Amino acid sequence: MPDSSSHPYFPLDANIVGYEPNQTPLLELLFSAGGACTILLGVTFALASYVRPTLRLADRIAILWFVLSGTLHCFFEGYFMVHHDHMASVQDLFGQLWKEYALSDSRYMTSDTLVLCMETMTVVSGLDQHDDSPLIQLKLLWGPLCFAVAYLTATRHSLRHPIQVIVCMSHLYGDTLYYATSLFDHAYGRPYCRPEPYYFWLYYFFMNFIWIVVPFYYLYSSITTISAALKRHERSAEHKTK
Repeated sequence: MPDSSSHPYFPLDANIVGYEPNQTPLLELLFSAGGACTILLGVTFALASYVRPTLRLADRIAILWFVLSGTLHCFFEGYFMVHHDHMASVQDLFGQLWKEYALSDSRYMTSDTLVLCMETMTVVSGLDQHDDSPLIQLKLLWGPLCFAVAYLTATRHSLRHPIQVIVCMSHLYGDTLYYATSLFDHAYGRPYCRPEPYYFWLYYFFMNFIWIVVPFYYLYSSITTISAALKRHERSAEHKTK
């Protein structure tokens, strides 16, 4: 069992090998991440406005959301999938951001099966006969689908809402499962979050709750749009048969 002072994560007996404290101050990390997101969203908004100047503001905001989600899935979460087995020692931007977030959920430092499944479409885990290293088959899907929804929104394609329903449902299901398993373990005396309220309410609860509120809004929007379109089609079909 590792010494409890060897890392700052909970539970204190978590087996986190090779932990090295972040070398970059927290504010600098947040500024770098926020700046990158601002540039991404700014370029996306300008490009959407240039390509489709008649696009509604609501659709442009939807494009921003799905481009941001796709980028996080493919690059930030993709980084975790590649480096999950040695996250505790990395010192680049993404690695330090993951180590900071893991103060609210140490499972991201221990290659926990659930979070690996959460960050991939499918994860096949096993043990190699020679080095006992995890074998992980990654099939990325949700990130590219987010980009697809953004494109379909910009082009006003009829497939936008069916695919948007799929993507939003995946976000809602994944976040619900993530909350449920963590809170279940917490209730049975196995907390993964440090005791300071800041880590639970801001990192764990709020940052993940965004991916419940926004997808629920777009899910509702797609369902009502599809329903209205079907009603118009049915009325048109009835009118033609008369």
